[in-house]
Amino acid sequence: MAGKTTTRADLTEAVYREHGVSRVESSVFVERILDEVASALERGETVKVSSFGTFSVRSKRERMGRNPKTGEEVPITPRRVITFRASHVLKEQINAAHRRKDAAE
Repeated sequence: MAGKTTTRADLTEAVYREHGVSRVESSVFVERILDEVASALERGETVKVSSFGTFSVRSKRERMGRNPKTGEEVPITPRRVITFRASHVLKEQINAAHRRKDAAE
């Protein structure tokens, strides 16, 4: 199931091709969007992109973990983690593409 990874450069190229702005402007657009999403998450806000999904930050408490090599118990410090929940529209789009691919084979 491993495939190609989409990078910032790929996103920039897609904006360039789709909207006809320069590659530099496309890069600025992509960077600005990613910066805004990251800043909102840093502030603890939820980022909801309609028909795509929701990014949110969740706090995890301190807990005990285990070193897999030694078996020794070690505390895992409290931290914040990012979660993503795909919208039903995105899920349907992905499943439809998967069904088309299976039908073509």
